[in-house]
Amino acid sequence: MMEKIAVIRIAGQIRIRKDMLHTLQVLGLSRKNACVILQRDISVMGMIQKVKDMVTWGPLDGETEKLLIEKRQKKGLDRQGKEIIKKGYNLHPPRKGYGRKGTKRAFVEGGALGDRGEAVNDLIRRML
Repeated sequence: MMEKIAVIRIAGQIRIRKDMLHTLQVLGLSRKNACVILQRDISVMGMIQKVKDMVTWGPLDGETEKLLIEKRQKKGLDRQGKEIIKKGYNLHPPRKGYGRKGTKRAFVEGGALGDRGEAVNDLIRRML
């Protein structure tokens, strides 16, 4: 079974190169504090590496995934009027902030960006 990862967009729209903006749109991260759950594979990790200065990510545990789905799942209607579930979740800014050094530094330096590992579950819970 492939591992599920959560990717959260930290940076906004201002002064982003067009190729990075396109990659974020392909990933389904259209706005700040948006979160998507993806299957970990080579192509997804390549896209994440391209936009690593704007997102944070890590492996998602089952309990956090259940919380995310029940609290933030978005539903809409398609053209025929049938209910569909939309991809992605819009979250609140995290309680107690992203990290002590802000949103422009890597997670290993005390900031918010990059690979968080298991700590992404704590971030998602603070953003619900």
